[in-house]
Amino acid sequence: MKSAIEAPKRDNTDYHNAIAEVRRAFAEADAALGPEMLVSTKRKWKRNGNYVVKVTFKTRASGD
Repeated sequence: MKSAIEAPKRDNTDYHNAIAEVRRAFAEADAALGPEMLVSTKRKWKRNGNYVVKVTFKTRASGD
């Protein structure tokens, strides 16, 4: 228990900034495209170790 308390804390600043950026993007897309927007995501591990998430916002076509 003591080792868990004394362990160095992980810096999550970049994670929190990325999540905030995604939330802003959703809000902007909702304002621009309206509530009928479609959202798709693609996720991929890159060879260099990066994990990439691509979010695409589209307007819903009348037949969808």
